[in-house]
Amino acid sequence: MKIDETDRKILRELQRDASQSLDEIARIVGSSKTPVWNRIRKMREGGVIGQHTVLLDAEALGFEATFFVLIRTSQHEADWQHKFLTALRERPEVQEAHRLAGDIDYILKVRVSNARAYDVFYQALISEVRVHNVTALLSMEEIKATTALPI
Repeated sequence: MKIDETDRKILRELQRDASQSLDEIARIVGSSKTPVWNRIRKMREGGVIGQHTVLLDAEALGFEATFFVLIRTSQHEADWQHKFLTALRERPEVQEAHRLAGDIDYILKVRVSNARAYDVFYQALISEVRVHNVTALLSMEEIKATTALPI
């Protein structure tokens, strides 16, 4: 799908605050409501715009600890990978999971209430899936976090 500058302006506004009205978005991008709505609809249909969600304040809800978990495995068979990915998808503590190139096979972003809650997560994970090495890094301070793409 081709994206022009007006589409990019609309997307920037939606990333900034998707709850704003179509009238407000149209005013900001210099258009009217109907063309803006048509562009948004086309971008949804084209897969450019995905699900709508709300960003919650994790610390206000008691999730005060973020761990980045580095995982090395000596197993790369399809059965192990399926079991591992299923275990990750079933754990709400895992906010992100990435398969990496290099010495580390996977990195997880895990959000929990405290170190004890992380240990419960860790013990459950290693009881389900065998891993070669796990290193957990506690984030001391979140310096920047965004879901916005640099469009």
